[in-house]
Amino acid sequence: MAYEFKNLLVEVADGIAVVTINRPKSLNALNSETLAELDAAFAAIEADPEAKVLILTGSGEKSFVAGADISEMVNASAPEGRTMGLLARVAFKRLEDMEKPTIAAVNGFALGGGCEISMACDITLASDNAKFGQPEAGLGILPGFGGTQRLPRLTNKKIAKELIFGADIMISADEAMRIGLVNHVYPQAELMDEAKKLAKHFMLSSPYSIALAKQAINVGLDTDIDAGLKLEANLFGLSFATADKKEGMTCFLEKRMKERKFIGK
Repeated sequence: MAYEFKNLLVEVADGIAVVTINRPKSLNALNSETLAELDAAFAAIEADPEAKVLILTGSGEKSFVAGADISEMVNASAPEGRTMGLLARVAFKRLEDMEKPTIAAVNGFALGGGCEISMACDITLASDNAKFGQPEAGLGILPGFGGTQRLPRLTNKKIAKELIFGADIMISADEAMRIGLVNHVYPQAELMDEAKKLAKHFMLSSPYSIALAKQAINVGLDTDIDAGLKLEANLFGLSFATADKKEGMTCFLEKRMKERKFIGK
């Protein structure tokens, strides 16, 4: 199945939804129209029963997303800037909260909004030519698509401040992996194959179990440990009321795990 968008290529095949930001002339920079389309695409994929895992990438070999579209922002007023930030907040939060697993396949520059949208994915894979950075302060603004909030949570406060204050700092894919922004680094020619391979691993698990685990991790990290453990216990209990739990455990006991079929509830 394919969806039609002006700035995105979206296709669902074999359970994997691939969303490609397709603005190569601007290195896939995010303008307001693209942010609105991303929100619509994420909503459609969340509702699509054929889509089990989402992979987000950029067109071409040079850039994942080079940032927000400066040509749109240069003459924007304060209210217009806030509106653009809120557009990104809604789209990126929808991506972050999606019950299905999400993988960013970063195939080049991930600067500003590109770094920020990769952080909203569950997993980030990067090509060996990828570069990450938050250049906003060098443009007289600050990260407004989640960078001041997700970056310190994924790395730590001091690393986040260094990258945000040092607007001209770009780090390599290997360094991004070292500080916790990236899970794995691959040669660019292998990136999408590796992303799809990982997606297929995720598809072997119960989708409902993944959704519950994702909720436990995302919500739990914003609470204290006691509240997080209580949430985990409650969600653990919910998983015992599912057909997937019965299927998975029965197949395990009968030594036929390769035959298990999960229905997502």
